[in-house]
Amino acid sequence: MNVLWIFAHPEQRSLAGSLMTEGLRTLKALGHEHRVSDLYAMDWKAVVDADDFGTAPDERLFVGAEQERAYADGELSADIRREQEKIAWADTLVLHFPLWWFGPPAILKGWFDRVLVQGFGFGIKGPDGRTLRYGDGGLAGKRALIVTSVGARESGFGPRGIHGHLEEVLFPLLHGTFWYTGMAALPPFAVYGADRLTEAGHARSAEALRERLRTLETTPPLPFHHENGGAYDEDLVLRPQFAPGRSGVGVHR
Repeated sequence: MNVLWIFAHPEQRSLAGSLMTEGLRTLKALGHEHRVSDLYAMDWKAVVDADDFGTAPDERLFVGAEQERAYADGELSADIRREQEKIAWADTLVLHFPLWWFGPPAILKGWFDRVLVQGFGFGIKGPDGRTLRYGDGGLAGKRALIVTSVGARESGFGPRGIHGHLEEVLFPLLHGTFWYTGMAALPPFAVYGADRLTEAGHARSAEALRERLRTLETTPPLPFHHENGGAYDEDLVLRPQFAPGRSGVGVHR
């Protein structure tokens, strides 16, 4: 299996850095191929602008249209094309980041904005003219795993925790990025109390990550509904027979 490990932490000597080292060692021992995009080490440019597409300065920038045009014409900037080539090579993407303000660091958000462009990650039409998304799309057939570290205790991210259930906190990534582009979203892996982790706690976390990676190919993904699978009506609203009487993001699985 080919694994692209996308790392978004500014410090290699951090808990996240040590877990990535352990994770890559495990993948190699399991016989998997891997590549790494260390966004801070790459000095990744996190903002979309006209330089991504070669747009003339006096022209109005329509981001989606320019993304699609530049992708089709091979005119995206070289750093974007390199990341897209890595994604095309990979069977599985691992997104590894600390949870800051209930989401990934800005540099990783910028990676999504610049790399998963219209025409590559989304905005693709099927033979019947329908847009392929939410289970279909440019990245269908790939799997995606979040590896994250959280300063808070695990109980605070439980089903009734004050911070919200972790899978719902990460819903914009799991459903709105992975599943939207067609990737099967795996249950996230989280290390809690990261700032207070003892040596023994670190050892337990490393072993838990190794175990998740051993089952990377076989772990069932989150069972989100396909947009074109009959669960949604023509207004993209979940039909009443699915999760009756409920609302919120949990109804989409």
